[in-house]
Amino acid sequence: MHTPSVDRARQLLARTPLVDGHNDLPWALRDRHGSVPAVTAARSDLHSHLDGLHTDLGRLRSGGVGAQFWSVYVPCQLEGHEAVSATFEQVELVHRLVAAYPADLGLATTADQAESVFASGRIASLIGAEGGHSIAGSLGVLGALHRLGVRYMTLTHNDNTPWADSATDEPAVGGLSDFGREVVAEMNRLGMLVDLSHVAATTMRDALDATTAPVIFSHSSCRAVTEHPRNVPDDVLERLRGNGGVLMVTFVPRFVSPAIAAWDARMAEAMAAVGRKHADLADRERFYETWEGRHEQPVATLEDVVAHLEHAREVVGVDHIGIGGDYDGCPEMPTGLTDVGGYPALLGALLDRGWSEDDCAKVAGRNALRVLRCAEEVADTAE
Repeated sequence: MHTPSVDRARQLLARTPLVDGHNDLPWALRDRHGSVPAVTAARSDLHSHLDGLHTDLGRLRSGGVGAQFWSVYVPCQLEGHEAVSATFEQVELVHRLVAAYPADLGLATTADQAESVFASGRIASLIGAEGGHSIAGSLGVLGALHRLGVRYMTLTHNDNTPWADSATDEPAVGGLSDFGREVVAEMNRLGMLVDLSHVAATTMRDALDATTAPVIFSHSSCRAVTEHPRNVPDDVLERLRGNGGVLMVTFVPRFVSPAIAAWDARMAEAMAAVGRKHADLADRERFYETWEGRHEQPVATLEDVVAHLEHAREVVGVDHIGIGGDYDGCPEMPTGLTDVGGYPALLGALLDRGWSEDDCAKVAGRNALRVLRCAEEVADTAE
């Protein structure tokens, strides 16, 4: 797409790193090539257009991506030592991918490093762990993940942990338990961002009460625009102003389109009626293949995403918004944003609506880097 606004967006992204909060390519590659990081990295040609995936180096470049948080996700069905092992395998895979493409990717564990890698003409690669089950209740594992470069952890995924309630599970501890608050405190001490995507609203509020550093939502949108438990209520959004945190608006169709959210709720009801679990991603995909309602699925658009960005700006202000696409974390993305090459079109749409280039630079990456830098400063003070 070439319009004056999209061209301006491309120029903006040439001088300001776009920091995307969440991309599930590592798990997608593991799904294709197996759990051994050396084998998966060797078999994954990121210079090629990877059929069925949203991400490769060419499209990252055309999308102006300057820094990417790679998600080291593992399913909730993995527990205890299995979850820990799989998480470390995912971390190792990211390190191997970065090493395999030194002209295109550079590891970053600080905001300064992310900016330095971007200035060198490469894509800064940061790591985020998706789901507190990844640490199996061990602060030592949390510290080891940080030592290996993990710079955020999502407190839950789709299921509760013993110490935090998920947005898509039945309430168990009422938000954060005492140990959950210890996890937040340790993340603050380490300089690891507390990621509140996937958690229940009660957990969001408890974490905001407990944290001494800004939080992020690595891939969530606005509940007032689309009523979905994975989105963020306005009262929590408002608290980001005092906390300093950032909502990284996601592109997941179920979270950005009210029509798809309603359709998805019907699928959840149909699954529950036959004893299936909608929050189980694999079970949902299997059910979808034979569900009679699958042909009625609406289509999300770039305009749906813009609606969430504009709502967030109205509620909490432009200093507290970012982008977390969740590419390769769901099968389809909105029209206009079908892969990681779509970011200039999104920023171009904001420019067309009167957002300033400074506003767009904040949303693209300056806000996210500010939050990461602040978390580092909190950790330095704690030492």
